[in-house]
Amino acid sequence: KVLGASVFQITAMLSREFLKLVLLSLFIALPLGWYLMDRWLEDFAYRVNVPWWAFVLAGSLALTLAIFTVSFQSIKAALTDPVKSLKRE
Repeated sequence: KVLGASVFQITAMLSREFLKLVLLSLFIALPLGWYLMDRWLEDFAYRVNVPWWAFVLAGSLALTLAIFTVSFQSIKAALTDPVKSLKRE
């Protein structure tokens, strides 16, 4: 901010790397979760099929929560006065 970055630029810079990690974890966890759930449910006499959209919904909710949290913290950090931060250091 001291060098002239906008709030949007600061938010994008801070959240880009974190969101890459969240997406990578979702691409690993969703198929693995689906496979493990399917294997676990095979052992039951009355088998219930878990729909694919339940995993997509869970992943979407996790991604939305991550975006909201990171954006909130990034905007909060971007709106702080840089002079106060420089005085403390």
